[in-house]
Amino acid sequence: MRAFKAHLRGLSPYPYKKEEAPVKLDQNESPFDLPGALKEEALGRLRAIPWNRYPEIHAESLRKRLSALLDWPEEGIVLAPGSNLLILALSLAAEEVLDLRPSFPHYAHAAKVAGTPYRAVPLGEGFSLDLKALLAAFRGGVLFLPNPHAPTGALFPEEALRALAERAKEVGGLLVVDEAYREFAGTDFRFLARENPHVALLRTFSKAFSLGGVRAGYLLGSPEVAGVVREVLPPFVLPAHTGAVLEVVLENPGYVEKVVEEVVAQRERVYRELLAHPTWRPYPSRTNFLLVRTPDAEEAFRHLLSQGVLVRRQDRYPGLAGCLRVTVGRREEMDAFLRAAFGVAYA
Repeated sequence: MRAFKAHLRGLSPYPYKKEEAPVKLDQNESPFDLPGALKEEALGRLRAIPWNRYPEIHAESLRKRLSALLDWPEEGIVLAPGSNLLILALSLAAEEVLDLRPSFPHYAHAAKVAGTPYRAVPLGEGFSLDLKALLAAFRGGVLFLPNPHAPTGALFPEEALRALAERAKEVGGLLVVDEAYREFAGTDFRFLARENPHVALLRTFSKAFSLGGVRAGYLLGSPEVAGVVREVLPPFVLPAHTGAVLEVVLENPGYVEKVVEEVVAQRERVYRELLAHPTWRPYPSRTNFLLVRTPDAEEAFRHLLSQGVLVRRQDRYPGLAGCLRVTVGRREEMDAFLRAAFGVAYA
């Protein structure tokens, strides 16, 4: 078909294939639903709002609430149905997209959809940042840097982010620190974005806030950066039902601490136990998942699935041969994973 732009021909779909299993550990979701009382409160608010009316054009009420909670200028906040849409908006606006390899695949996908020039710098030994190469490659445009990093779970040092922030200022580019997993690492890079308008942060309600199905994320940046992103996004972008849920969550965020505490405890327990595995190697993680290297990712994946445990293959990405990504679930789910994992060694 010649109706579409040439760069969209043959575009690969997002790398996800839905599978079913009793123990679902493949999408880095929270294993805990929103507490029932908060869900009922959100449903009550949704019933009370007029469904025939458009929501606020740029989610002004929620931006005001986030501004107060985070001590961030309201004009520097952008809300959207998931940080993926914010990544696409940034990629549409960017002169160039710079990324890491391997990394969250949506950065590359968004750049390709946008028709924006794209480059990636390989990670160094042990999934470390090759800071020298990254600084040299960062000549403008937008650099996406997930920290903690997906899909490895690594946390990059503050000194490296400071160096990249300074480089962004020098070249007139934008460093976008994706903090999707920040709650599980206990990190907060608002200070970096406060002192440097060439830094923006992406955050999500999908992970620690247990709202993956609601689809909501936000950007913190300078008013200039936020203004561009808002104009790239369509008006009335945040649906009324999403807004109703977020209102309740932002008024009652106490449950998040318990979610994070349980996930981190299970992550560390499973990591320690996997260290005794005869052939699998887990990597340290500061996220809600573990990257595990196996002798054969396909064989390991199929064995786990045969035992009712669904994980995510990562072996198609550079440097991740043999790797699986395992979302941290409830204790009983992680027990099932460990039984299956150690069963493969002696099958």
